[in-house]
Amino acid sequence: MPRSVYLVLGFAALVGGCGERQERAGEQPRPTATTTGIEMVAVPAGSFEMGSANQDESDQKLHKVYIGAFYMDRYPVTQENYEKLMGRNPSLWKGARNPVDQIRWPDAGAFCNARSQAEGLQPAYDTNTWACDFNADGYRLPTEAEYEYALRAAASTEYWFGNSPEDLKRHAWFKGNSPRGTHPVGEKPPNNWGLSDMVGNVWEWCNDWYQEDYYQHSPERDPRGPATGQNRVVRGGCWNSKPDYCRSAYRYYEMPAYTDICFAKDLHGQIGFRCVKKQPAKP
Repeated sequence: MPRSVYLVLGFAALVGGCGERQERAGEQPRPTATTTGIEMVAVPAGSFEMGSANQDESDQKLHKVYIGAFYMDRYPVTQENYEKLMGRNPSLWKGARNPVDQIRWPDAGAFCNARSQAEGLQPAYDTNTWACDFNADGYRLPTEAEYEYALRAAASTEYWFGNSPEDLKRHAWFKGNSPRGTHPVGEKPPNNWGLSDMVGNVWEWCNDWYQEDYYQHSPERDPRGPATGQNRVVRGGCWNSKPDYCRSAYRYYEMPAYTDICFAKDLHGQIGFRCVKKQPAKP
């Protein structure tokens, strides 16, 4: 089984995507709204130490990674936004503002394409092979490296808010304070880049195939995971996760067709996702 007070700095309704990030010292990046009404945050380019210094975590080797700038959804995709585009709501834990759950990896990819098409953008996924075109201007799932980079938001601690698992109750929905089901997005404080629910509530699909030793030979610049595999990466932990699973470096995986409905009711409804898109090149 797979291991809010927020100051709104401003919104911009934009046609065909997101506007330039406007940010002053001491402020979080401003969320912007796409034409489908989903808020995104501009994540700045930069380098970080990905992984864990704990040698017992064999698949989490600490290594330096550079990530280019991209846009990321402020929240996991909600049930109301998913149903608006896809015409259905597969979630167990019903609630319009709750993250959509019981999502297979191809379901997430199909949503990315539908959202791209609704905004007149080039879809990123080939639905025959599910190969991702990273040059497309449409939506896709985040790479594992992008997810950890955005989750950390420049923090190098075990969790984005510090090193103490005791503080998780204030910052995330997990096993210690949410023994049964998801919660509406944005009820816990966002991280330092204004992204909410990056930890807890639902696990989130990443674009990458999972490979245990991938960090041993991954490229330093914008790693995109192995070319092939059997399982896709999930990140962030969920409402039923132990504190260790909510660490910024923690890696897990599931089969792409996994929806977790085969488990007892109290143990499924755990996997959702959020979208990213590239930032246009500056002139």
